[in-house]
Amino acid sequence: MKRQNPPAPSKPKTAFVDPLAEVLRPSQSVELLKELHILTRDGRLNQDSRRKLKQVYHLCNFIEPLLNDVLERQDTLTLADHGAGKSYLGFILYDLFLKERPGSHIFGIETRDELVAKSRELAARLGFDRMSFLSATVAESITTDTLPARVDIVTALHACNTATDDAIQFALAKQARHIVLVPCCQAEVASVLRKHKNESFGKTPLSEIWRHPIHTREFGSQLTNVLRCLQLESHGYQVTVTELVGWEHSLKNELIIATLTGAPRRNARERLQQILRELNLQELEGRFLGPQSP
Repeated sequence: MKRQNPPAPSKPKTAFVDPLAEVLRPSQSVELLKELHILTRDGRLNQDSRRKLKQVYHLCNFIEPLLNDVLERQDTLTLADHGAGKSYLGFILYDLFLKERPGSHIFGIETRDELVAKSRELAARLGFDRMSFLSATVAESITTDTLPARVDIVTALHACNTATDDAIQFALAKQARHIVLVPCCQAEVASVLRKHKNESFGKTPLSEIWRHPIHTREFGSQLTNVLRCLQLESHGYQVTVTELVGWEHSLKNELIIATLTGAPRRNARERLQQILRELNLQELEGRFLGPQSP
């Protein structure tokens, strides 16, 4: 009688794992992610959208502690997002962290009326009742009665050129506790460097730093953020500058986070003024110096 081999042990069945469940955070709105084109219309997550979602989460990791800091101190929170566009950031922050916090409110500020209208419609459809959208420039938003007298957190991501500086002025006027900036398209300082280039050659050997046009552009962008940091420090903010890791597709990768301490850096204003004078940029004193903090 032929001996039969025992049957091979059956492989244990692998439990089905929803790929979205591995990526999305608990209670996150799938409908919102579809509207923001992070998920496809049929709710799928392709390679590009997975990368995009990872970038969003990375930015939120920087902002979440700021939200918690405010809400640990008080029961209410106001956040103003400047240059909001489709209010991508505001919607994600509200959905992840604030929709269950009844004292919180997000304001999206954008100049394009059609984007403001779309954001209002989406917020109404999703039941995000504590989101408001304002059609205004950053400068106009400083004086409008639509916004509260004080705003806890101000964000300005990729606000082009001087719009970032306007956002800083807004934050100072609103006594913001936290400011989050990703500057973009910084041309003003470079244009002033270029305008006074010949005069600067005879004034300081440092003009060699921006003698070539490409150096003028790059140095102007770098210098702009240095001046902004000194400006914030002179108004009593502690400043952290880092790289927005994970946004490899964007060259505008510098992240500035400022937290109000109420203790101005002792020599920040003087250093700022000295730099402007040394580099022949005195005409920018009004933008970066402004009134001195009390």
